[in-house]
Amino acid sequence: MKSEPMPMLRLSLQFRDGSHRAQLPRHQVIRWIRHALNTEGEITVRVVGEAEGRELNRSFRAKDYATNVLTFDYDADPVVLADLVLCAPVVAREAEEQGKSLVAHYAHLIVHGVLHAQGWDHESAREAKRMEQREREILAGLGYPDPYLDPK
Repeated sequence: MKSEPMPMLRLSLQFRDGSHRAQLPRHQVIRWIRHALNTEGEITVRVVGEAEGRELNRSFRAKDYATNVLTFDYDADPVVLADLVLCAPVVAREAEEQGKSLVAHYAHLIVHGVLHAQGWDHESAREAKRMEQREREILAGLGYPDPYLDPK
């Protein structure tokens, strides 16, 4: 059986906050994105600090706090065009609070953001269940545990 080739991906990986640069090697981020991407993509992943994360969330979502990941999706057809912004201090804090490895949490949030960029959402309970199941499938295929199980 011949496997399907992974979709073409153009990635810009940026670190405004470089505290997790070693945990996010380019080849690993590409692998995570490609497993979540159903079509060709041009994606920027930017890792930021608390101040920039808060400002972006306030400016674009009217929420005055830094969040773990923001997805700015510009187009999904025929090419997924998106920016994912991850707030390093929030990601680290959540990983510790949830008893997850930092790398596994980043993998989950990047997969989550890429799904958003392709139109997936979790506004309703039905959508959330569907999206969470898809995340579980992708992460299992990457060798990561279910991100929604409480390891404690």
